[in-house]
Amino acid sequence: MGMVDIRGVEKSYDDVKVIHGINLSFAPNDFVVILGPSGCGKSTLLRMIAGLEQITAGEIAIDGRVVNKVEPRDRGIAMVFQNYALYPHMSVRENMSYGLKLARVDKGTIDAKVRQVAEILGLQALLDRRPGQLSGGQRQRVAMGRAIIREPKVFLFDEPLSNLDAKLRHQMRMELKRLHLRLNATSVLVTHDQVEAMSLASQLVLMNAGVVEQVGTPTQIYNEPATLFTAGFVGSLPMNFFPGCVNDGGNQLILENGTKLPMERDLRAHAGKKIVLGIRPDALRLVPSPSDGGQVFQGRLELAEDLGSLRLLHLRNSGGGFAVAVAADTAAEGTLHAAANERDLHLFDAVTERRI
Repeated sequence: MGMVDIRGVEKSYDDVKVIHGINLSFAPNDFVVILGPSGCGKSTLLRMIAGLEQITAGEIAIDGRVVNKVEPRDRGIAMVFQNYALYPHMSVRENMSYGLKLARVDKGTIDAKVRQVAEILGLQALLDRRPGQLSGGQRQRVAMGRAIIREPKVFLFDEPLSNLDAKLRHQMRMELKRLHLRLNATSVLVTHDQVEAMSLASQLVLMNAGVVEQVGTPTQIYNEPATLFTAGFVGSLPMNFFPGCVNDGGNQLILENGTKLPMERDLRAHAGKKIVLGIRPDALRLVPSPSDGGQVFQGRLELAEDLGSLRLLHLRNSGGGFAVAVAADTAAEGTLHAAANERDLHLFDAVTERRI
């Protein structure tokens, strides 16, 4: 199975509350990724699921059994740590089989399981080496092997790829995905890396300052951010934000930089309210002049970043700066105009910071 229920969970250190009443449910076979900035409480939440941190309030259940007072080894979970946590004096074979030896599993069964897991992870030729003789990627595979061999209901991963270089991270992401599909278990991974989160998650949990900002598929969260924080955090190219308000008729946005944008959607319920308009750089396109239709933004080119497959143009006007993503071979200079379709505009209430 591997059903995980988190109900009203809180965590405090003395008088400082770091987790604020979280409610989540992870279905069997889900690949859940908990994403958020450093210090948002995501690793603390993972450690509470594992039993490595005590819960201040609320409860955690695995397959219907409340595990608040259950020892980590008896929860049916296995955890892979950021720093691998391998025993340096043991061989790969010994590291992988150590938990089974403690559980007094017979030698024949241990040997068979080690061979099986080593084959899954491509570790057959490394079984007699020690961790100091392995690369970072190989050590991470051993740490995963030690978790897999226990056949847990739930796998917990605490930033497992953060110590690897970019190329190896990409390879290991694919390994993790294949592994999850093959093992048919629930996986919960914590990361601050958006690419990792978007590529791995079947369910994405975005955290901020100890609370859950939004839960959904990566596509849902990217296309329909529920809060201003979500909009600004999710996306490899940071979203542009323009403060302004809705006009009294509810059919136009008036931005603080003086730009007026006609709107087809009915905004009469928000007439006169302050809003923040968000638009992603790749939703903007350069146009020759402001009269070319659509929602047009104007700015003077300040800086161009060449990012391989695209160029990121940084423009500035009286209201501040914004960025436009264009093809890598696009030449640009001086004052530029960028247009967007209304469907690509994200509106947020400036006070509540919730999506309109």
